[in-house]
Amino acid sequence: MTTPRVSFEFFPPQTLDASFRLWETAQVLAPLKPSFVSVTYGAGGTTRKLTHEAVTTIGRNYGLNVAAHLTCVDATRAETMEIVEAYAETGVREIVALRGDAPKGATRFTPHPEGFASSVELIEALADDGRFTIRCGAYPEPHPDAADAGADVRWLKRKCEAGATSAITQFFFEAETFFRFRDAAEKAGVKAKIIPGILPIQSWAGAKRFAQRCGTSVPAWIEEAFAAATRDGREELLATALCTELCDDLLQGGVEDLHFYTLNRPGLTRDVCHALGVTPTPALEKVA
Repeated sequence: MTTPRVSFEFFPPQTLDASFRLWETAQVLAPLKPSFVSVTYGAGGTTRKLTHEAVTTIGRNYGLNVAAHLTCVDATRAETMEIVEAYAETGVREIVALRGDAPKGATRFTPHPEGFASSVELIEALADDGRFTIRCGAYPEPHPDAADAGADVRWLKRKCEAGATSAITQFFFEAETFFRFRDAAEKAGVKAKIIPGILPIQSWAGAKRFAQRCGTSVPAWIEEAFAAATRDGREELLATALCTELCDDLLQGGVEDLHFYTLNRPGLTRDVCHALGVTPTPALEKVA
């Protein structure tokens, strides 16, 4: 099995305890030499300042290549490009460009009258700026707003034609889900690299809530496995085994990069990476 390149997603802290968790997560995972780490961006810019601070601190203190998330939600084009400029001034050279979810209390995304109407428009503006490597999102299973079964592949193609050079997928539970999407994207002419997004299951109840929100299907066999593991007190063991097996299946199918949604809890992600042969370099192990 080929050792994969890995990357990690963090989210900006909103409390002091959450700050400690983020810095611990960065410290634990930095020695694995990720190709990049990304920092999320709350709906409606609710974490805009926190995201900027986290991006800056992680890049400065841990020497990591940080990709900042950016969305189209509740901001004018001028306001969004001001954020882009602020990222550039702090040395950020990668952006994950997303449409973004509907703000709290809203059921659907509605573009700001003076804002970007879609991720495609945002990507076009970033490509015109010319200073950033642009990543985008991809959905192996239908996005809740998708018009039909093929819409997610068509949108991915448009985003790549607009300037995105790679895509990170929403999480999924079975490797075949990713392979079907990858094959459909290739058939549609998508040339950009598609990186599978991996969710180590810290909490099965939480993972199911995430899945319901983003349209990820939950296989019955995983539901049954966690029910049995909960009775026996083996949830963490099962979570590690399932995540490692999923990653191994992806690698066997030709995947070279894995992006982990860490939820700012590094232990399970670290253990899975170690099982896949991604281990700390000696120089950084002392820092951790």
